[in-house]
Amino acid sequence: MKKRSSYSREKYGRNSYWQSSACRWNRRRSSNERHGAETSHSPQSSDSNTRAFSSASSSNESSSVPELPGFYFDPEKNRYFRLLPGHNNCNPLTREIIQYKERESRRLKLLEEEDMQKKKTTRIGLNPLPLLNKRQLGLLYSTNYCRLVHELHVNCMQRKKVEIQSPDSSVVGTDHFKLIVADTARERVFTVNDVEHGGCKYGIINLSGLGTKALTVEMYDNFYFTNRKVNSVCWASLTHPDSHVLLCLMGIAETPGCASLLPASLFSNTRPGDQPGMLCSFKISTAWSCAWCLNPQANNCFSTGLSRRVLVTNAVTGHRQTFGTNSDVLAQQFATQAPLLFSGCRSGEIFAIDLRHRSRKGHGWKAARLFHDSAVTSVRVLQDEQHLMAADMSGKIKLWDLRANKCVKQYEGHNNEYAYLPLHVHEEEGLLIAVGQDCYTRIWSLCDTHLLRTIPSPYPSSKEDIPSVVFSSHLGGPCGVPGLLLAVRQDLYCFSYN
Repeated sequence: MKKRSSYSREKYGRNSYWQSSACRWNRRRSSNERHGAETSHSPQSSDSNTRAFSSASSSNESSSVPELPGFYFDPEKNRYFRLLPGHNNCNPLTREIIQYKERESRRLKLLEEEDMQKKKTTRIGLNPLPLLNKRQLGLLYSTNYCRLVHELHVNCMQRKKVEIQSPDSSVVGTDHFKLIVADTARERVFTVNDVEHGGCKYGIINLSGLGTKALTVEMYDNFYFTNRKVNSVCWASLTHPDSHVLLCLMGIAETPGCASLLPASLFSNTRPGDQPGMLCSFKISTAWSCAWCLNPQANNCFSTGLSRRVLVTNAVTGHRQTFGTNSDVLAQQFATQAPLLFSGCRSGEIFAIDLRHRSRKGHGWKAARLFHDSAVTSVRVLQDEQHLMAADMSGKIKLWDLRANKCVKQYEGHNNEYAYLPLHVHEEEGLLIAVGQDCYTRIWSLCDTHLLRTIPSPYPSSKEDIPSVVFSSHLGGPCGVPGLLLAVRQDLYCFSYN
């Protein structure tokens, strides 16, 4: 009994100490406010200085508010409040709820600014007229001029909802988008949608209608369902450019995983003149990533990243090459000038596989090795094939020099903790685009890593509603419109150049 009473006294003594600390701090702030109100009756000559000093001191105090265990400081009400334990389901105030409300208020504020077209220039002095004058005077090279023009347009993009039409009107707008992947010409977008019973539905959207004022696109389904999770998707050029779609499917229970090549012709009316193609399926267990090779030295080959190995398969002959690794391979991309395959692992290692190397013993086939501090989620080889962009699960985006094997640039602001999030590199426009786990779409300058714009999601942020995006200077084909296509939940939005 004595032990229990002493423990309760010690426990409530600690709580009373923090409560008294919070009360003293609140009283001190209220006295400071009263003192500021009294000094506000000073002569007009010092009135402006007093207001400036009080505003600066209040902002400094709010940023330097001490954290008290078990208490939460509300900057609007300017005082501390008791924070209840988070395991109580009826608790109206927890740290998670407070953080969610803060994120939601910030998102709504950004959406309001976008709707009111409150745009700020991304750089000091970057305005259309001075930029055009510098170009006419020969003070800017054409590449720099085009890059800066794209920065201006990206900053002024406006969100507009796209109407999706389908021959079967009963399925439009009912299934949530999981991801969208555009083909090389940016004429079509392959979509993966989650359905209510837990499976997936595939479709292709024709983007030719984005050039019209109505902003309507046509979506074609073939009702090909699967109950397995889709890990990775890419377009494949088996019979002609972008003739197939390569899917990596997870295995469940007794059903092994597989890699499937779906002909785009299965989706009716996607491209006139398409002949029926062959449907191929390869039994591959636990495929995390996939990539299609466009190099003629490895024609008709694709790669799948598995658990502790990489499997390169010829889609026509079925011949396979296996390369052992020390970790799961989560991201892959082939180079086009040389038969090299770049892979990123869960361990943070990035390596290149030279497909011309016959011996696969040891690590002699690794042409390059780079290291991140966290699991690599995306790798993108730049056009010169001397640089590589990579992102990891700690939110780091780095540009690597493959000749010196060192990081030369780092892009700040990306948000990721555990999600598989892709990168979108557009060298012609000089832009880097990535969607974070906080559901914000961020656009950087590829040249100097400057964050140009942050686009909030139209819906509250959640791990199930992370948007999927496609960007191009010609959405819908060579004569298409430039802009960003964003898919979230069952809606499709277009941020077109103004």
